[in-house]
Amino acid sequence: MIITKIEPQRNKKRVNIYIDGEFAFGILKEIQYKYKLWENTEIDRNYIEDILIAEQQAKANDYALRFISYRQRSKKEIQDKLTKEGFDNKFIENTIAYLESHRLIDDLEFAKSFARDKINLNKYGPQKIKYELYKKGISDEIIDEVLDEDDTEYTRALKLAKKKLPTYKKDDKNGKYRKLGGFLQRRGYSSDCVYKILKELVK
Repeated sequence: MIITKIEPQRNKKRVNIYIDGEFAFGILKEIQYKYKLWENTEIDRNYIEDILIAEQQAKANDYALRFISYRQRSKKEIQDKLTKEGFDNKFIENTIAYLESHRLIDDLEFAKSFARDKINLNKYGPQKIKYELYKKGISDEIIDEVLDEDDTEYTRALKLAKKKLPTYKKDDKNGKYRKLGGFLQRRGYSSDCVYKILKELVK
């Protein structure tokens, strides 16, 4: 089999390959250069299979790189996204290894950044942060390590409770106790922390 024609696609990073006068496949230019594909080059079916595998792997890598360009992602988020896009497990595993080797994903750093944002921006408590990290596939060991560094739970919850309490001014003591406690629990604060704050504020 002979490559009889190579033409550029509208996407300047890609080309179309024609074999024996007929369109065969489209690939990235980097794959073309890597496999030394030029007009009048003779190739066989095994070589074509290697090329198409490399093309699919490059697609998976490129998709993952674009996915993480918007914000940090956990390993599971990337795996789930690539699975949803229809990539086979072998390509997903190779992409994860590629990203890790280039230090583009790190679940510990992701978890630290995620927790920091939820603490500072959303005023979440540790239980809610733990649940959100768990959903993103972060290991228990990393979650525990990250949350052990949070020593501001009580101060954060107290500030949040003081701001929220006036909205219950029409309620009696029991109503305030129940509503404020439920609010803090939904935000992910521990039972001990919530009890301590209710005891201090609801009198």
